[in-house]
Amino acid sequence: MTAALQPLTPLQWLALVHPVLIILFVYPVIGATIRLGILARERRLEINPIAPTVPVEHVDHGRWATAGLLVAVLFALSHDLAAAGAGAGSWLVALVQASGVVVSFLALLRTRRLALRLLLSWSCWLFLLLITIQPLLVRDRALAAPAVWQSHTWGGLLLLAFLLLTMACQREISGRLWMRRIHVALNVFVALLLATQAITGTRDLWLG
Repeated sequence: MTAALQPLTPLQWLALVHPVLIILFVYPVIGATIRLGILARERRLEINPIAPTVPVEHVDHGRWATAGLLVAVLFALSHDLAAAGAGAGSWLVALVQASGVVVSFLALLRTRRLALRLLLSWSCWLFLLLITIQPLLVRDRALAAPAVWQSHTWGGLLLLAFLLLTMACQREISGRLWMRRIHVALNVFVALLLATQAITGTRDLWLG
């Protein structure tokens, strides 16, 4: 006879927020972003006479995907802190750093100057890194080279670095051919990272 399912604890519910956000929001929006990017390229090459709003929608979807990923990562780090038994001091530091992530990202959305956009994207990523390397968390994360490349955490941070860099350079990408080519090449790597993140995330859920 099958044993009755045990109710989830609050910590287990918190652990589910990250994968649920990724599956229900981030990956579908990224898929739409890729499709809109292909359509925007076809419009630029006059292959497909689509609406002029498509390139704008491509950019907007990319921003939504990056924002959704940032929120999902913050939830994942919150779960890790709770699972590690973080005290009030650790939570206070993490709250300040998470505020830095949010403020930097919102400022990035509104800033026009390239240098400032690059600085804000770097700041946003750096605040995330600071949360990740809190002593309570970093002791559970292997830093040896082979383990880093197999890590869901470090892979996610690398993915966000590329997405934030793309946001920072968005205006230049739309205006320069060589930047568009780099953008396409970089996002092929981003697509591979998304696939590996799906694999390592499933592995960690299965083993955890």
